[in-house]
Amino acid sequence: MAESKADVIIIGAGPSGIFCAYRLKELKPELKILVIEKGRSIEKRSCPKRKTKVCVNCKPCSITTGFAGAGAFSDGKLSLSPDVGGNLPEILGYEKTRELLGRSDAIYLKFGADKNVYGIDKEKEIREIRRKAINANLKLVECPIRHLGTEEGYKIYAKLQDHLMKSGVEFQFLTMVEDILIEDGKICGVKTDRGDTIRADFVASGVGREGADWFSGICETHGIETKVGTVDVGVRVEVRDEIMQFLNENLYEAKLIYRTPTFDDKVRTFCTNPSGEVASEYYDDDLAVVNGHAYKSKEYKTSNTNFAVLVSKNFTQPFHTPIEYGKKIAELSNMLCGGKILVQTFGDFKRGRRTTTERLCRCNLIPTLTDAVPGDLSLVFPHRIMVDIEEMLYALDKITPGLASDETLLYGVEVKFYSNKVVVNEKFETSVPGLYAMGDGAGITRGLQQASANGIAAADAIAQKL
Repeated sequence: MAESKADVIIIGAGPSGIFCAYRLKELKPELKILVIEKGRSIEKRSCPKRKTKVCVNCKPCSITTGFAGAGAFSDGKLSLSPDVGGNLPEILGYEKTRELLGRSDAIYLKFGADKNVYGIDKEKEIREIRRKAINANLKLVECPIRHLGTEEGYKIYAKLQDHLMKSGVEFQFLTMVEDILIEDGKICGVKTDRGDTIRADFVASGVGREGADWFSGICETHGIETKVGTVDVGVRVEVRDEIMQFLNENLYEAKLIYRTPTFDDKVRTFCTNPSGEVASEYYDDDLAVVNGHAYKSKEYKTSNTNFAVLVSKNFTQPFHTPIEYGKKIAELSNMLCGGKILVQTFGDFKRGRRTTTERLCRCNLIPTLTDAVPGDLSLVFPHRIMVDIEEMLYALDKITPGLASDETLLYGVEVKFYSNKVVVNEKFETSVPGLYAMGDGAGITRGLQQASANGIAAADAIAQKL
């Protein structure tokens, strides 16, 4: 057991933590900044499943933890509009958010991001997509996208890690923060699972979706003010590239929002991966959830496009644990599939029957998640969510015909664990002075770009007090 001191402690080395450290060193190079990260440094992050095709349950999971967080192996899409990716406009205003997104984008470009931006030069085609969306009662959210690509994003974050280390930022990898320390109503440091106590007058939590449940527990233990947030639950849809070709070529990622006719629930598309792969992620307690990514290089591209269809659920009192609700649904799927991801054809989904291996093999569509287990999502989802997903797919079929075909694949469960909404002021300071909350794990953002911008804003606020 040891005790030490830092000027600023950052919990989590995801995008918000990275950009917070980057900006603090830019403003005040002399600061002693310590980043504590549950996972590994980026060069030590590797997933054996990519070679073996079988998850070996690494602890901690290299897909969800480590430098760059879940973003290291994600598709790496940077949403350049304040309308997409989080709640920063509600906290900072639209124009301030736009400015911060521009600043974070400039840093990504500095470290090698592709200069090409999708969705800004296809006015005629986008008008046609918008027309079809209106006809289907879908809202098209227009958002320029900068696509890093899974392998190129990894390289960019590797360069950022190297830059931060050379700038004097200290990292403690494979280290878990057990608790925060508060004295006289103010933050004064953290305690780690190594038994170390590290003192600091400023602590910024950027733990990401993987750490949302942990941060929720910290807030409950210390009486940090929070709100009951939204939980997003749904499926990852996989189709042939030909079905999505028009959307993929003109928008890369079509962000579409639907209000379902039966229940008036909000359903949205999220994280489209043209020529990509469906992937599984493992969280604490070996909880398997589905995700997707796409490589930049042609040699790794597939013939399929995947994207998420997510149902947003808001809860009222006395319910206050939306993260647990999402986990319970994912646990049901895991229980049925022996800890793997469930897959069902849309034909079987709408007929209420289990997909079998034999029926799956009849399809033209070959699943990219090779160890997914054929099953029945009606044994996992509540009826309301099943109806929401089905109505959304029929609406999407009006924009891109063929999407609601019998052989379209639905993988479950996809859950976004950013439901712990921490109450912060315009400086991102919580109800405990000196403790700042950032990113997806605080329920403030929902993606790489706003999380990165959030880190810059928090750093600016902390620097003003140093």
